[in-house]
Amino acid sequence: MVLEISLVLVSLSFLTSCYVIWNTNTKLEALEDWITDFINTIERVQMDVKKIDYKGYFEADDEVGSTFTALKEEIKKLDNLVEEKNNAA
Repeated sequence: MVLEISLVLVSLSFLTSCYVIWNTNTKLEALEDWITDFINTIERVQMDVKKIDYKGYFEADDEVGSTFTALKEEIKKLDNLVEEKNNAA
């Protein structure tokens, strides 16, 4: 009787562990996909900004130029973050 109860408990523990591992792995894969999409979006934005200002027209000293410079700085910060993540991987 004790052996049967122990076997049932071990089986339930095993099945629970399998479910937890599967669930965690599924969430991890979804997060990895999201991070990859986010990195691709950052890279695409960086290329678009370079295309928009290929002649340097927006780097003037007016309000538009300062706003564009601020945007470029924020994009550069994100780009540095992406490079750090790629170097760590």
